[in-house]
Amino acid sequence: MITKPLNALSPLDGRYSASVGELSSFFSEFALQRCRVMVEIEWLIFLCNELKLGRTKKLNSSQVRVLRALYENFSEKDGMRIKTIEKTTNHDVKAVEYFLREKLQTHAVKGYSPWIHFACTSEDINNLSYAMMIRDAVKGPVAKAFQEIVGVLDAFANQHNHVAMLSHTHGQPASPTTVGKEVANVVARLERQSDLFDDSIIFLGKMNGAVGNYNAHVVAYPEVDWIKATQKFISALGLTPNMYTTQIEPHDWNAELFDLLRRVNVILTDFCRDVWMYIGMGYFRQKVKKGEVGSSTMPHKVNPIDFENAEGNFGLANALFGHFSEKLPVSRMQRDLTDSTVMRNVGVAFGYTLLGFKSLLRGLSKVEVNADVLAADLNAHWEVLAEPVQTVLRKYGVKDAYELLKEMTRGREFGRDDYITFVKKLPIPEKERAELEKLTPATYTGLALKLTA
Repeated sequence: MITKPLNALSPLDGRYSASVGELSSFFSEFALQRCRVMVEIEWLIFLCNELKLGRTKKLNSSQVRVLRALYENFSEKDGMRIKTIEKTTNHDVKAVEYFLREKLQTHAVKGYSPWIHFACTSEDINNLSYAMMIRDAVKGPVAKAFQEIVGVLDAFANQHNHVAMLSHTHGQPASPTTVGKEVANVVARLERQSDLFDDSIIFLGKMNGAVGNYNAHVVAYPEVDWIKATQKFISALGLTPNMYTTQIEPHDWNAELFDLLRRVNVILTDFCRDVWMYIGMGYFRQKVKKGEVGSSTMPHKVNPIDFENAEGNFGLANALFGHFSEKLPVSRMQRDLTDSTVMRNVGVAFGYTLLGFKSLLRGLSKVEVNADVLAADLNAHWEVLAEPVQTVLRKYGVKDAYELLKEMTRGREFGRDDYITFVKKLPIPEKERAELEKLTPATYTGLALKLTA
C-alpha cells in the first residue's frame, strides 16, 4: 500500500513531514476551523456574560463548559461536518456558524443560536483566528528552533575563539581572524533579530464589523460602548486591538513579522554559504555517518547537504514571505478577497523556515574545525603581515610605507624567511622591530578573542 507521504503534493506534507509536521497543529485547515470555533464561542460567551446584552441570558458555569468543549474537544469528525456544510454554503466561515447552530441544539445551551456570529463579518472571525495561529507558532516551535540555533552557534563561537583562521576578502587571503569571532558575528546579527522577535512584533486583531465602523452593532445596541467592549474581547484572546480597519485587518503587522523572518533567513543563508565554502576549503570537516552515501558514483564524497538544504529552504520561505509582505497590506477599497487564498499559505512559508532551521542544526551537529588545515593555510600566507608592517612604518613617518610593502608582497611569493629578513632592515626602533619579528599570521588576529569573549 502506498503511504500518504509518498502521495503528498507538497514535500512539507510528504518527504519532510517528520521534520515540520508539528506545524500542522497551527496552520492546517483543521487548526483554522478549530480557531474559528473558539472565536465564535468566546464571542458568544462575552456577549452574554461580559456585556450582558439585553435579551441575552447569562450562561452558567455548566453551560460555559459545554460551549468551550466545542473547541477544546474539536475533532476530525467536526471538521469534516463543517466541510460538508460548506459544500452547500460555499462559504467557510458561514459553515462554521451553521455547524455551531447544530451543536447548540443540545438542551444545555438551546436558545443561544441567534448570538452565534452576532454582528460579525467573516473577517472578524478569520483575522483573530489567523493571529492566534501565527502567534502560537512563532512563540512555539519556530522560536524554539531559532533559539536553539543561536545557542549552538554561541557555544561554537566560544569553543573556537582561540582558533586562528585566514580571512578572505574578495576571495583572496586577508588579515587573519578567529573561527570564534566569525561565528560570533553571526550570533550578534541573530540576537539583534531575536530582540525584535521578542519585543517588536505585535499580534493585532479587529472585531468591528463589515467595514470597521460597528455599523450593525450600534443599530442593535446603541447604548453599548462597542469600542471598549471589543478592545476587551480582543485583549482577552492575547492579541492587541486594531481600531482602524476596513472590513479586513490591514495585515501590516503580518508584513512586519514576515520581513523579520526574511531577515533571519537571509542571515542564516549567508552563514550556510560561508560554512559551505569552509568545508570545501578544508577549514571545516564533517563527521562521517555510517551507512550514509555522498554520491551515487563517487564513494569518497561527504557533501555539505544539510547546509545546501537549509539554504534552499530559506530561499523558498523568503519568496513566499516576500509575496505576503507585498500583497497582504494591499486591498481594494474596503475589501477584496485576494488576501484570503494568500493567508491560507502562510503555514507553507513557516514550514520551509522551520525546515531550514532544522537542516542547519543537523549540519552544525556534524561540523568540526580542521585546525591543521587552518594552521597550514595561515603559514602559507605571510604576505598578510604587510598590513601591520606598513601601518607601523606610517607611525614612524617612513615615506611611501604602503608602496614599499606593496612592491614587496603584491602578486609575489612571500614566506616566513622573506618576512623576517625584511623586518630586520626596517628603520624603526628596536623594540617595535622585535615585536614585528615575533608576529605571525596565526597571532595577527587583533581583538578577535576579546570580541568573542
